[in-house]
Amino acid sequence: MSIILILGAGIAGHTAAAHLRRKLSKKHEVLVVSPNRNYQWVPSNIWVGIGRMKSEEVYFPLAPLYKRKGIGYKQGKVVSFHPEGDNTSSKAFVKIEYVFGEDAGIQENISYDFLINATGPKLAFELTEGLNPGTNKAYSVCTYEHANHASIALHQLITEIKNSEKKAKILIGTGHAKATCQGAAFEYILNVEKELVRLGVRNKVELTWISNEFELGDFGMDGMLLTYGKTTIKSSEMVEMVFADRGIKWIIGAGVSKIENGIAYYENLAGEYKSETFDFAMLIPSFSGHGFKAFDKNEIDITDKLFKGFMIVDADYSTKPYEEWTVQDWPETYQNPSYSNIFAPGIAFAPPHAISKPRKSKNGTDIFPSPPRTGMPSGITARLVAENIIDSIKKGNISIEHKGSMGNMGAACIASAGYGMTKGSGISITTFPIVPDYKKYPESQGRDLNKTFGDIGLAGHWLKLTLHYAFIYKAKMKPFWWLIPE
Repeated sequence: MSIILILGAGIAGHTAAAHLRRKLSKKHEVLVVSPNRNYQWVPSNIWVGIGRMKSEEVYFPLAPLYKRKGIGYKQGKVVSFHPEGDNTSSKAFVKIEYVFGEDAGIQENISYDFLINATGPKLAFELTEGLNPGTNKAYSVCTYEHANHASIALHQLITEIKNSEKKAKILIGTGHAKATCQGAAFEYILNVEKELVRLGVRNKVELTWISNEFELGDFGMDGMLLTYGKTTIKSSEMVEMVFADRGIKWIIGAGVSKIENGIAYYENLAGEYKSETFDFAMLIPSFSGHGFKAFDKNEIDITDKLFKGFMIVDADYSTKPYEEWTVQDWPETYQNPSYSNIFAPGIAFAPPHAISKPRKSKNGTDIFPSPPRTGMPSGITARLVAENIIDSIKKGNISIEHKGSMGNMGAACIASAGYGMTKGSGISITTFPIVPDYKKYPESQGRDLNKTFGDIGLAGHWLKLTLHYAFIYKAKMKPFWWLIPE
């Protein structure tokens, strides 16, 4: 019998657990440990954040589902990693601490044969002074609870300006010089703009985008050249067109460093220190590793064998100039090189380098997006890891035949604008590969133009809405859920 321990129940962890349980016999234990009691479909937090969808529509409790499906579940957080066991046993284990109920605060060692670290990122709000969701007029949509609070504050502001002569300023974007997830902020600003129009107050609001991107449409992927209708345009041109059409202003190359009550302080690439006032802001925080520690069997610290902020996997982490980085640097199996039974799919793995060109301000401050690894990449890499563990158990030895690099993996991003079947729009961008391959596609900014394209219209919005229900269905492991792709 093998024990597969999965840390985290987000898109990566939940996907891995589902595939493992479906394909392994019940003599093997699949156990999930997560501090969260609910699974949430994060992409739909955007609609929760404008009040067009209830938070209950984007999450469901994990315990009842896992019990029905024969998946073990403990609501706890990781304390430390012990991949060699300790002086009492050579069995690898993770020390956890329960975070809910009568066992809250109690620690336990959980042994495993295979470990999937799918803990995702820490939402490091504290790395930007004053950026605490719900304070200083700044909010987040990173969780359904954050999004619900953002919706309440947004509509309070709308009510104020609707019933008075007051005008308002709304600021949306990234809240740290190296934040990622520009796509989520982009989708949110489009939905906020649509909500302002729907409620008849658009003319009373100055709406501004602020981002650490060097150009609009960078999205942490160094931008892209894409097919748009019968022509080819840059993603920067597409996003500029979208913003100009909606009267959205923009500030780019901005590293936000401090938030006070209604004021965002930032440094730009020119080295200037500036500020922007607001009545409501939604700013994506920096993502960081959780600061986990690891120890060998003699309790000697071996954290650097497992972590480089996030978990170390089969990537090339050597220091070299940006111009020498290639798609071959990126991991294919998400296996830790020191311990072959440990894997880290999704956001939990440490990227070998940025995708967007690293840039510094004239003062030496890094201001550029970190690599995105959310959504489709999380699901795809989690399934790949699960398949390799399944093969390893069946063959009786470690097998890593299933491979998938973000350098040969595509992704689709659909940014909705509005809600409902007849009202709304969608900005759809599909890119292949995620990490640009400048050697293979030297004439098209590192990507295949036959698979990298953009579109704007109601059809994209319908698809986004359809995907919400499809992926909730899949996550609930309803009949034939596995036929829905990651």
